[in-house]
Amino acid sequence: MNNHIAHIAVYFRKLHKFAGLKLYVNIVCMMGVSMLEGAGLFLFIPMLGLIGVFDTASADNIPFLSALMSPLGELPIGWRLPAVLGVFMLSVWTQAFLQLRLVNRNEAIEAGFIRHLQVELYQSLLQSSWSFFLTKRRSDFVHVMMQELSRASNGVYLSISLLSTCLFTLVQIGLAAWLSWPLTASILVCGVIMALILRPYHQRSKRNGERLSALMREFYAGMTEHFNGIKEIKSNRMEERHMGWFRDTSGELEQNAIMYTKLQSSSRFCYKAATGLLMALFVLCSVKLLHIPPEKLIVISLIFTRLWPKFSSLQSKWQRLAQTIPAFNSLQCLRMEYEAAKELDINEDVMDDNRVRMAHGIECRNVSYRYDRSRADFALEHIDLWIPANSMTAVVGKSGAGKSTLIDLLIGLMQPETGEVFADGELLVGERAVSFRRNVSYVAQEPFLFHASIRDNMFIAAPEVTEAMIWEALSFAAAEDFVRKLPQGLDTVLGDRGVRLSGGERQRIVLARAILRKPSILILDEATSALDGENEAKIQEALIRLKGSMTIIVIAHRLSTIRDANQVIVLEDGRLARSGGFQQLAKESDGVFGKLLSYQMTSSV
Repeated sequence: MNNHIAHIAVYFRKLHKFAGLKLYVNIVCMMGVSMLEGAGLFLFIPMLGLIGVFDTASADNIPFLSALMSPLGELPIGWRLPAVLGVFMLSVWTQAFLQLRLVNRNEAIEAGFIRHLQVELYQSLLQSSWSFFLTKRRSDFVHVMMQELSRASNGVYLSISLLSTCLFTLVQIGLAAWLSWPLTASILVCGVIMALILRPYHQRSKRNGERLSALMREFYAGMTEHFNGIKEIKSNRMEERHMGWFRDTSGELEQNAIMYTKLQSSSRFCYKAATGLLMALFVLCSVKLLHIPPEKLIVISLIFTRLWPKFSSLQSKWQRLAQTIPAFNSLQCLRMEYEAAKELDINEDVMDDNRVRMAHGIECRNVSYRYDRSRADFALEHIDLWIPANSMTAVVGKSGAGKSTLIDLLIGLMQPETGEVFADGELLVGERAVSFRRNVSYVAQEPFLFHASIRDNMFIAAPEVTEAMIWEALSFAAAEDFVRKLPQGLDTVLGDRGVRLSGGERQRIVLARAILRKPSILILDEATSALDGENEAKIQEALIRLKGSMTIIVIAHRLSTIRDANQVIVLEDGRLARSGGFQQLAKESDGVFGKLLSYQMTSSV
């Protein structure tokens, strides 16, 4: 329980930092509304006295009431009842008006707080290292951002509401105890017993919330995977299998919601049944055993008539809060993980227009890396190499040889388990690694485009570019001709991940976007694999023109595309098998590179 309270306290402090004085003004106003509600109870006695239910002289038995009724004696008899009714109406109207304003202000603060938490969480995720994302499902982040964050925010407000209700309840209990402490004590004892009886409902609500978090996490994961693989699903007629999963998961979510409703309704039934019994015993004891005066009995009855719904509200809110606890736990665990994986501060990461270009080169010294340190096998092991600046270096090898892992280490996306990576003689770690990536443009094997226009995709990479610069980059990437033929040209919306273009067209757009950044290091990870021979030749010609002006690193399966590389690095099973010039390695027929080249030449015949 203490751990849960600590998690809630973290987010309450965040709310305090976000809302500041407005939060406490609202809490005070909540108290004021509750006090007005309580003050209205006292006005029933003058009204009942004035219409003849009992003698108004008996008001001396009730604290504060005689002082409240004394001004009525100065009014004409015919004006007394209208005066009391007017004050009562004013109290109700004031309470209703304040309640209206509070609801609106609370909603504004809560919505703003959710947005604040979303921005904070998203920024923290973007500031985390690439290694952090390798161990996570993307859908889990979406689930936390959309589902758990909203539940946690609601939990914070439930906590505030609980606090306000508790304070109001304590005031009302104090007033009732002043009137008759034996009756008040007996009612409170019954209330404590009832809370203990209802405690299992709170535990079941917490378990229900944990199940909801797990179900929603799997639901988001499944839906993300299905829509990412919708082409495979449609092509291979797997619709029914996925529809079965969706039916089952939706059914479990439905049962979870029904179970939570049953928990709430069952606890409410128990509470109301106990309330009826206690109120009956309360009146019976008051009249037959304690001989409470009628005016006191009326006031105490009115107080407890108002208090019992508050007790019920406290129980209901506590039960709902118990269901949100797992959301706090999820957020806190993620928070600890991304804080440990933080590699930069976006607020301090000011873009430098005068970026320092790499002058000498990149060096790996005895670099080894494992994705899972609990396993013995390495993705890369004992790598020593030198990549000169403004040269073209090709990295080749079979699938799984460690090519992409090597690139991630070379640009500081990951840190080696052992060994060191240097850029221009400086160790590539921390802020140096983050700053170094400003000089890098990376074109992945699976080109990614945003669901936006071609123009917007270009501006995302380089906001300062002109339209002429965009066309120049498209021309370089052999994409100008087909873009000009599109109905909206640069304003053509590409669809999700660029689905409206062919694979080759997507690769050329992504290559143009990379060139727009004017990098000092250009990395092409199979960036020409989806191109036909003609366009691949155009890209190769363009790369040759770039040689000497920037460092180019190419991962290639088609070895014919790297004939003009200054050096070729050959990886095999995570180790550096050979390095040297293309022609030199091609002559080594028994070497790894020679065998790969021979196999590809034979396959192409």
